[in-house]
Amino acid sequence: MSSTLELVIGWLYPRLMSTYGDRGNVITIERRAQWRGYNVRVVPLDQSSTAADIHSVDIIVGGGAQDRQQEIVMRDLQGAKAEAMGDKINNGTPGVFTCGSPQLLGKYYEPALGKRIEGLGIFDLVSVHPGENTQRCIGNLVVEVTASRLGRELAEMTGTKPYLVGFENHGGRTRLGEVEALGRVVYGLGNNGEDGTEGAFYQNAIATYSHGPLLPKNPFVADWLIQTALRLKYQQAIALSPLDDSLALQGRSAMFKRLNLSLPHSV
Repeated sequence: MSSTLELVIGWLYPRLMSTYGDRGNVITIERRAQWRGYNVRVVPLDQSSTAADIHSVDIIVGGGAQDRQQEIVMRDLQGAKAEAMGDKINNGTPGVFTCGSPQLLGKYYEPALGKRIEGLGIFDLVSVHPGENTQRCIGNLVVEVTASRLGRELAEMTGTKPYLVGFENHGGRTRLGEVEALGRVVYGLGNNGEDGTEGAFYQNAIATYSHGPLLPKNPFVADWLIQTALRLKYQQAIALSPLDDSLALQGRSAMFKRLNLSLPHSV
């Protein structure tokens, strides 16, 4: 039956927002769906796209960008396209937005130099760069997923408490409003290096500073995105067949050991 089901991945501005190798997130979702027999299409959502193109996708993936590229994107992501993006996320379309893209989906981003960049306001968060002379947040990142529904659903899929492994490299500091944090920082700095939060979770959209890219290191999150998207699209029970993730699990264990973290209940 899986060969009759199709998954459409929308890739936000691939030429402008792929600074930190976050193309790997698109590849991971694509391959893990294909290995299970699903048909997959990847649709670039860029300057040539329409609101209808945004409405056509089942998963949305956004990556990081420099400040100038973010301004270009925000000038384009206006009007009907902005409304379509809001409709998709508000209605539960799953997505993963890393580094710069959560700033675009938040209320605004204030760069170190230049004017405030107004966001779409989908996530209730703001991001501010403290200034050129401020040290960037750079390094390995480990996060316990505390977003209640996401944490529960990931635990049900894996049988273990979910921890995310990633790498952060950002100058902006993010403060959350009335939106749930994605998780609690176990190692690293997260949203702002002060309140212990990392990322945000709204409807089925994941926002995070963790890239490098994120999903190859945390394949269970890719599976959650796939399963959630297919269930929403086809309105039927979807159970993904297991894959051999032994190499990814070995890599995660090696990173936990390298960081002197003992997380026995994690995958």
